[in-house]
Amino acid sequence: MDEAVNRAMRLLAALGALLASAAQAANPAAQALQDPTRPPAVLAAKAAPDATPGDAPRLQTVLVGRAPGGRHLAVIDGETVRPGDSFHGARVARIAEGEVELVRGRERQVLRLAQDAPGGMTPARPAPQHAR
Repeated sequence: MDEAVNRAMRLLAALGALLASAAQAANPAAQALQDPTRPPAVLAAKAAPDATPGDAPRLQTVLVGRAPGGRHLAVIDGETVRPGDSFHGARVARIAEGEVELVRGRERQVLRLAQDAPGGMTPARPAPQHAR
């Protein structure tokens, strides 16, 4: 009797697999399911950079530590770089307040933050010094 039950279970499993594959073949939409974690196409289009390969890189953010030997970081075309790093074949020579210098061989290129960027932030004023 156990052998008959095992045979029946194998037959049902095979029949279920056959029905599932037939249903998938009959319904092409089932094959085109999208990843539920993927952002909608409208958002992906907005997030894509407008730059073409021939355009100059765009400096987006500069972070300079105030303490001596503080951290210097920049974001160029969405990529975080530090002094000495390589960025698309150029070496990051210097990161200063509002600008980054890239070096390719003898060519030097200084990238500056856009002052009138839409949606940009106004720099904060330094905190007032209180008399002691």
